[in-house]
Amino acid sequence: MPKRILQGTVEKNSKDKTVLVRVLRTYMHPLYKKIVKSSKKYSAHDETNSCKEGEVVKIQETRPISKSKSWVVIN
Repeated sequence: MPKRILQGTVEKNSKDKTVLVRVLRTYMHPLYKKIVKSSKKYSAHDETNSCKEGEVVKIQETRPISKSKSWVVIN
């Protein structure tokens, strides 16, 4: 089964080797047929601490690294 890859912007990079990435998702409401935006934050592992706030990054699903981290930055 392929691992999911999501694209989002870096919200925080204050922790060591961890970044908080906000992923924006748009979908059509089933009843009102209006385009709705929703977002979710993911904690992702950044081994080199190279991500800056505001950057657009891709994250990939991986094995659990800690209690809250199961994503890794791939670029």
